[in-house]
Amino acid sequence: MKFWQSVSWMEAEQLVPVAAFAEEMGFEGVLNADHAVFPEQVEARYPYSEDGKPPMTADSPYPDCWVSIAFMAAATTRLKFSTSVYVLPLRNPFEVAKAAGSLSIFSGNRFALGIGAGWMKDEFDIYGVEFRERGKRMDDMIDVMHKLWDGGMVEHHGPFYDFPRLQIEPAPEQRVPIYVGGGNLAALKRATLRGDGWIGAGNSADEVPGIMSTIQQLRKEAGREKEAFETIVGLNEPLKLDTLKRLHDQGMSAGVSLPFYFTLGKTSSLDDKKRAMEQFAKQFINHF
Repeated sequence: MKFWQSVSWMEAEQLVPVAAFAEEMGFEGVLNADHAVFPEQVEARYPYSEDGKPPMTADSPYPDCWVSIAFMAAATTRLKFSTSVYVLPLRNPFEVAKAAGSLSIFSGNRFALGIGAGWMKDEFDIYGVEFRERGKRMDDMIDVMHKLWDGGMVEHHGPFYDFPRLQIEPAPEQRVPIYVGGGNLAALKRATLRGDGWIGAGNSADEVPGIMSTIQQLRKEAGREKEAFETIVGLNEPLKLDTLKRLHDQGMSAGVSLPFYFTLGKTSSLDDKKRAMEQFAKQFINHF
């Protein structure tokens, strides 16, 4: 099993040294987070907590994921990067394809685009994007980005995007992997049909086997069971080595070291984070 370090909501000035140390400790990659804006009043219910309240607040740091990953990638050589998750339907597919493709080129194919449909209707209203159409819009965007990443002149005539022959240059050496986040069946279907992996939104160990079984069945139905596919799962309970080994045997390819926001508090020193990553490596990474 591989492990990713989440750096959601942490101090921006510590991102680069944390990434460098994560590579030294043997982490597979780093996951950052995304919200374009955060309104003062949020009316939408957060779907991943019992009380409907999100763990983040308006003052939680969300440095631009493209800039921050570029800096972290420049300070590392092996570490991978992904977004958990980028709210894709709010954005323009040409801009995302260009930015993600450029990150892939400059990082040596170490970037995977983690995407989600988004839960905060308030954010969509501010952007002027129809919230109820976000899933269908995202599917069309994935098709557009795949064409652009393949290189050369392409055209597209979809339900949301329609354009004549054009291209982005340079295109990446290969399609940027797409990891789809979300806990519902629609997200699992999108991941297995259009993506290269799935990112959980926080699951108990008891939930994981059923999710892995569903993913395996959906991939088989799509004729994609032999293709590489990542399943990155952050458990919302204390990690146990035996449990991780069992889940790995059942198809979970990667675990997550939770954000320092949860383990160390809203703010913490760089030394505290390094000690936490070193301890995580001793407890879990070194046993796989």
